[in-house]
Amino acid sequence: MKIAVLGATGQTGQYLVHQALQQGHNVTAIVRNPGKLMVVHDKLKVVEADIFSEDSLKPHFKGQDVIMSCLGFPTSLVSGVTGYTKSMNAMVSAMRGVRVNRLITMTSWYTEPNSGAQSSYLIRFLLLPMIRSVLTNMYEMEHFLMKTKDINWTVVRPPGLKNLPATAQEFLTHEGYFVPGSNGHPVGSTVARGDVARFMLSLLNSNAWVKKGVAITTK
Repeated sequence: MKIAVLGATGQTGQYLVHQALQQGHNVTAIVRNPGKLMVVHDKLKVVEADIFSEDSLKPHFKGQDVIMSCLGFPTSLVSGVTGYTKSMNAMVSAMRGVRVNRLITMTSWYTEPNSGAQSSYLIRFLLLPMIRSVLTNMYEMEHFLMKTKDINWTVVRPPGLKNLPATAQEFLTHEGYFVPGSNGHPVGSTVARGDVARFMLSLLNSNAWVKKGVAITTK
C-alpha cells in the first residue's frame, strides 16, 4: 500500500515507518524537519510540509491509500493545546481535496474527562491532571472525526507508552477510553510504542474499527 505518515520523526512514528517498510509498503514520511529521520530505503520518501496547512499537505496526500498520524504535541499548563485539532482539520481538508478517505490516527486512554474514574490513585490524581490539556485537545479531535461522515477514520487509543520495539503479544481491545478487566477497572497501564505501530498497521487489512475509537493494550 501507499502510506503517508505524519509524525514520522516521533518515537512511535519511527517504529511505524520501520515496520511499514519491512512489510513492503511504500511510505511517504511527512515531517517538519527531514534531518531528524535517519532512515534510507528505496520505498521511503521523506518530504517537508506544514502539518497545519491543507495546501501544504495535499500534494503529498495525492495518490496515497491511507494517511496515518502519530503526531504528538506537548502539554501546556498556561495555554490550551490546539495542535491535534488544527492538524486534523488540515489533514481532513487535504484528504477531501485529493479524494483519499482512509485515516488511522492515535490518541490515548482517558481522553474523555470522566473515563479515568476507575484508574489508580496515582494516575487519577497525579498523571491525568498533568496531561489534561493534551487529553482535552485529543478529545476535541476525536469529536471532530466522529462528525466526519466521508472519511473512514480509526482512532487508536494506547495507554502509557514505553519506548520499546514490537512484541508478539496478543492485543486486548475495547471500543472505549480504556481496556477494562472483568471488574471494570483498567487492565495494564503501559504498552510498547512498537506494538502501537504494529496495531495501527494491522488495521490496513481490516474494517473492524472503521469510524470507531479503540482502546488497546497487550496481554
